[in-house]
Amino acid sequence: MKMMDCVEIIVEKETYAKNGIHKGMQGWICLDDCTGGYWLVNFPQCGEKDDIAEISVNEKDMKLIPVMNAAINEKLKEMFGE
Repeated sequence: MKMMDCVEIIVEKETYAKNGIHKGMQGWICLDDCTGGYWLVNFPQCGEKDDIAEISVNEKDMKLIPVMNAAINEKLKEMFGE
């Protein structure tokens, strides 16, 4: 993985959920370096809305995707009542 790669969360973890991030959400890698197996990932919403979060995510907990869709993040956020 590298900076600007699009990724999708493939697990549901309490550590991510308390930051508003859930399985299926999509984001992009913010930095070129990986620290201890973790990448800094930004999870945006559509348009001018504030980002959901920018958190460290374990490389094993995400997969590369060709294109990110922030609308998916908004739908999942609504499903979880956040």
